[in-house]
Amino acid sequence: MELSCSQVSALMSFYMENKLSDKLTQYISRHLELCPACAEKYENFKKIMSKYTNVHKEITQNDEFETQFMTKQYEEFKLNLSAYVDNELDERENIKVKKTAITNPLAKQDLKDAYAFKQLLHSAFEKTKNDAKIDLSKFIISQMYTDLNEKRPDPFVQVILLFWGIIACITAGVIGILYL
Repeated sequence: MELSCSQVSALMSFYMENKLSDKLTQYISRHLELCPACAEKYENFKKIMSKYTNVHKEITQNDEFETQFMTKQYEEFKLNLSAYVDNELDERENIKVKKTAITNPLAKQDLKDAYAFKQLLHSAFEKTKNDAKIDLSKFIISQMYTDLNEKRPDPFVQVILLFWGIIACITAGVIGILYL
């Protein structure tokens, strides 16, 4: 299966985060090798991401600064950051994340970076979606499902077998009634 440029663009963020199946990752890698336009988009995306990670590295380079704010709460904050940004935490966990972000400069910067990244992903997805004029997510998911279930029997064969099974049951029932 070969992916189109718009499909690759739609899946780019998931590809960068290693959140795709091995097969889909291979398809995207192959496409990036063959398509200079998509490879350039991918490299630009990586540059933007490295900019945000470099900002965080600059903040944490000072050992004294780093050790002062590297607390148990900060470690817990990092574990919950993605879920917080995606509104997946309960109210109590939300409050803990907010408190940590207010009191810890590292956490505050991480939160800003996470929201900037989310906005970047959202705008890239919307641009790709608008450029394509269609929503490819259903198509991609159906392709993934088809790839996973390649050994499924033909639905027509299933219907025929079901039909003959019903006929056999009815015939057996009629024969049973006649001979009883």
